[in-house]
Formats: sequence, C-alpha cells, structure tokens
Amino acid sequence: MTVPTPIRVLIADDDEIFRVAFSGLLETRDDFVVVGTARDGRDAVRAASADGPDVVLMDVRMPVLDGIAATRRITTTLKPAPKVIVLTTFDLDEYVYDALSAGASGFLLKDVPATTLFDAVRVVARGDALLTPDITRRLIDEFARVRPRVRPDRLAQLTAREIDVLRLLAVGHSNTEIAALLFISTETVKTHVSGILTKLSARDRTQAVIAAYEAGLVRPGGGTAPLA
Repeated sequence: MTVPTPIRVLIADDDEIFRVAFSGLLETRDDFVVVGTARDGRDAVRAASADGPDVVLMDVRMPVLDGIAATRRITTTLKPAPKVIVLTTFDLDEYVYDALSAGASGFLLKDVPATTLFDAVRVVARGDALLTPDITRRLIDEFARVRPRVRPDRLAQLTAREIDVLRLLAVGHSNTEIAALLFISTETVKTHVSGILTKLSARDRTQAVIAAYEAGLVRPGGGTAPLA
C-alpha cells in the first residue's frame, strides 16, 4: 500500500509563539510536514524558494517585507509556486482583499480550530481555493462595495454558460451545487471552470471570483443578476 506524500508546509509569522504553536498542531497529523518557518516576509520568500513547500501560511503584518508583498513575490516568481493561505485577525480585514489579489488562495483567522486549519491546508494543497467559509464571502462583498470596479471587459470573452458558472462560483457554490442548479454534469462544470480560469488568466478559483466582483458580475451581499 502506497503511503501518501505529506503536504509540505512553511509557516511565516513574526510571532515565535504562533510559529511554534501552528508547527506543533500540523505535526500531530501524518499528512503534514513543516519544512520551515520564517520570521519576516523576505525570509518567507527565501524559504519558499529553498524549502519547496506545497503550502505557505503567511502572516500579513511582518517586518522587512509584509505578507502581501511576500505573497505576490512567491506566487509570481516561483515555478511551480506554492499555494498561500493568508493569516489574519478581524482588525486586519482591510488587507485580505489585497492578499487575495496578490495571489493567495484564501485566508484563515488566526484563532481557527485545529480541524479547520488542517482542512484548509488540505484544500489549497489539492488546488482548490478557500471560498467556502462565510467570512470569506462577507469580506469580498465588503471590498466590492468600497473598491472601484475595474476592467469589466475582462469577462467579455466568456461564454454565456461560463458567466452562469462564474456567478454561482462567486457566491460560494461547489461544483456539485453548480451542476444541480444549472442541470449539467459535474464534469461539465469542471470544464467550464477550467475555461474560465484560462480566459481570465486566473491562477485559481479565488482569482476568478475577484474578477467577477471587480467587473460587477456579482453584487455586494452575495446577490447575482438573473441567470441567462
């Protein structure tokens, strides 16, 4: 029987207590291995390049280079780039949208239960985005209210059905739920999602959702225009 390869995790935070705590939690599970830690953003970029993590847990406020800038460098310069989960607290909400735009696959609050942390790392490691938690949608909704919409033409190359799929994706529906709502197969949904990512030059579902909000396809509060 083949033993699954553990998910390699890098933890970047200027708080040593936090680094030790999250390292200890992750290493209680056989499917994770902590390959390194970093105390600032510049060190996080270096470690991400040297240690080859699958997932980086990235604090926002760090010295030398903040977590947003570090996330952007990691996701744009490393090939293949590890997935990044941004760590935040409620008083750092203003930074979350910028982090997602920089290439993060999602975010977690620092006081999450251990099981939520484990699930989040597994989700992004397999290539999905952390869009399920209600807190994610609420934050993106809030930034959609206060930020100017940009490049609405980005969605012009999508087909009508891809627009339908993106609308539902943007309000947090899974592939299975989208398939049921549109009366199509899950495999067809996956094909549409792949086409959406390619046409929008989006690295994952999170980036596609950001494009949907910025283009005005989804209204603040999670509402969408009627499906075609």
